[in-house]
Amino acid sequence: MKIIPAIDIIDGKCVRLSKGDYNTKKIYNENPLEVAKEFEDSGIQFLHLVDLDGAKSKHIVNQKVLETIAKETSLHIDFGGGLKTEDDIEIAFNSGASKITIGSIAVQNPEFCFQLIEKYGSEKIILGADCENQKIKTSGWLEESDKNVIDFILDYQKKNIQNVICTDISKDGMLEGTSTKLYQEILDKTTIQLVASGGISCIEDVYLMKEIGCAGTIIGKAIYEGKISLNQLQNFIQNA
Repeated sequence: MKIIPAIDIIDGKCVRLSKGDYNTKKIYNENPLEVAKEFEDSGIQFLHLVDLDGAKSKHIVNQKVLETIAKETSLHIDFGGGLKTEDDIEIAFNSGASKITIGSIAVQNPEFCFQLIEKYGSEKIILGADCENQKIKTSGWLEESDKNVIDFILDYQKKNIQNVICTDISKDGMLEGTSTKLYQEILDKTTIQLVASGGISCIEDVYLMKEIGCAGTIIGKAIYEGKISLNQLQNFIQNA
């Protein structure tokens, strides 16, 4: 199972939110590159980089942060937030993203996203399935759709999507444990590679995600608040 730490960006800085609420912003580091290098030095190979300014403004904003981390580390970066047009997506790939995550646009313009999957290949496109009470939310989690998360994933599975990041917004940034039941249901009803996101609070949660069959897990606030050490993650990676 992949260990994928998250760096969320507002104003070029590494921040975390609670339940996606921009009013709960907490800055952890003024220099995201420093954080990325710490991850890399601990044997971590993957990074989930989110442009929160982009998600809110509906176009890519923090591509310079992506470019810097991609140039200065060997991390495999999946990038999301504000990717609404092919121009935005080209900027993300040209700035060093290994993969991009489509979220809001996957709800609002599925035909466009199906074309992206065909053009770039399913290995380059991750479906972001961010939900609350199993309903998909979009635009930096500020807008709710009527789409059920499992139906949403199944629609994209039919179009050959392989990788899905699912975030239960009610758990995100709360350090209260993950939505194990939801993730188990998704794994039971689909054939996708599931990356669990939101609520990881301790190293035991990481092992639980592996046990139920997740392909990866995204860890954010638990690292920044010292609930999970980079040494623990390094041991997990080495033992895995």
